Amino acid sequence: MDDKDPILFEVDAQSGVATLTLNRPERFNAFNRPMLLRWRECLDRVERDRAIRALVVTGAGRAFCAGGEMDELESFLEASSEDRKGFLWDCVHPIALTLERIDRPVIAALNGTARGAGLDMALMCDIRIADRGVLLAESYIAMGLMPGDGGSWFLPRLVGVPKALELLWTGDAITGEEAERIGLVNRAVADGQALAEARGLAARIARQPEAAIRFTKRAVQQGMRMDLRAHLDMVSSHMAVLEDMPDFADRVRAFKARRQAPRGG
Repeated sequence: MDDKDPILFEVDAQSGVATLTLNRPERFNAFNRPMLLRWRECLDRVERDRAIRALVVTGAGRAFCAGGEMDELESFLEASSEDRKGFLWDCVHPIALTLERIDRPVIAALNGTARGAGLDMALMCDIRIADRGVLLAESYIAMGLMPGDGGSWFLPRLVGVPKALELLWTGDAITGEEAERIGLVNRAVADGQALAEARGLAARIARQPEAAIRFTKRAVQQGMRMDLRAHLDMVSSHMAVLEDMPDFADRVRAFKARRQAPRGG
């Protein structure tokens, strides 16, 4: 693939792990319309292709994503409110909605700074692995703005309302190590290792029974908006379907065989 493509996309056929790399390193992977459209194309492919068992999202160069391209933001000064809303609704928000709908694991490898909408893009993923020294910030407030890409929805669910408001109101940057402490990222690793760690985790999850992975993501995502009774009704249906799958029967037989095997003296 052309290294000037704003998004690089590759699939490891052996593991089933796809890697989506934001590829504007000279702009710290700040996104513009062409990048967002390409991003959506890649996610549509992940959603359609069942051979892809997990997705890793990362950035080229020294950044994960610096947020929106400043030239694009400047053009909003002359745009109508309708056009500005349309940019978010038509170009940015479909990424969040597609990532939620994709019923495979999506892991962000935070190899460098993620600010504003760039951090929001990481929060849209299911799991985040960060280099310890990276800087992460909900920096909208510095521009007199509020999160436009879902940060005010995702962040409180990860770190709690008080901490989320502190980060949103101050715009303070935190390190990957601090992000792990407060639950914003799952794991902070040695600098330069986030992508390798994320790919390793993705490959490990991809080896698990495919249907169970998909149903579990659906149950967790939908369960965030359901009462307990409705959730239990849903998962009882999911369980009944999974128990019809060959994966379940194979594992029951294997467990029984291990249990019945004679033990060495």
